Amino acid sequence: MYTYRLVIEYDGTHLAGFQRQDGAPVRTVQGELEAALSRMVKSPVAVRGASRTDAGVHALGQVVAFDLERALPVVAFERGLNSELPRSIAVRAADLVEPGWNPKRSARGKLYRYTYWNERAPTALERHRVWHVPLPLDAAAMQRAATPLIGTHDFQSFRSANCAARHARRTMYRLDVHREGPRVVLEVLGNAFCRNMVRIIAGTLRDVGLGRIEPESMPERLLARDRTATGMTAPPQGLVLVEVIYDDRLPPRPEGQ
Repeated sequence: MYTYRLVIEYDGTHLAGFQRQDGAPVRTVQGELEAALSRMVKSPVAVRGASRTDAGVHALGQVVAFDLERALPVVAFERGLNSELPRSIAVRAADLVEPGWNPKRSARGKLYRYTYWNERAPTALERHRVWHVPLPLDAAAMQRAATPLIGTHDFQSFRSANCAARHARRTMYRLDVHREGPRVVLEVLGNAFCRNMVRIIAGTLRDVGLGRIEPESMPERLLARDRTATGMTAPPQGLVLVEVIYDDRLPPRPEGQ
């Protein structure tokens, strides 16, 4: 058995998320990849993904793996597979890894980016990449509110009610909020994430930036372990999975955690 790893990029605007939905007439990243690979090798192929991104969420560095009974040159996936995929999905890199390698279980961390478009007028060209917030956002206040989330905590207040994870204890290594012209950008680096966790953090920080939530209340909201203590789930189009990390580039675990 030969196991291949792909790094893929996709525009999630018209896709129903990463995970295949059997019996549902919708297009997903996993479904499109499996169909394209199956056409290439002329037999069914099952794809494993590192992250189950939601409908409308994008990726620059999603990682997937699959097994084949015969070896193929890596160039077949870097070139040939792209010709079989829709233009909303692209293979950026491919390599051969140890048999049975699992991109989710092997991951050590993930980097996500959420972008707000913070001008009164909306953007036409980037409307599928940002959350339009027309009122001024205080990025410095958003950063003050984000800082207490760094470390190892129970993020029950920041996960959706239908999250299937056994618990919400996660380690956040970095939460950065900064302004880039009309954009306010949130970057979150963690060892793992609950369902909708980054989008709930983004929705809560939006309220902080608008002055609806005091930055100093964030530790109390975290300790509440109650979804009603935090803000709305931000819309999906502003979220991008930037990178899945497998090596030792993660910073040390925050002190005291």
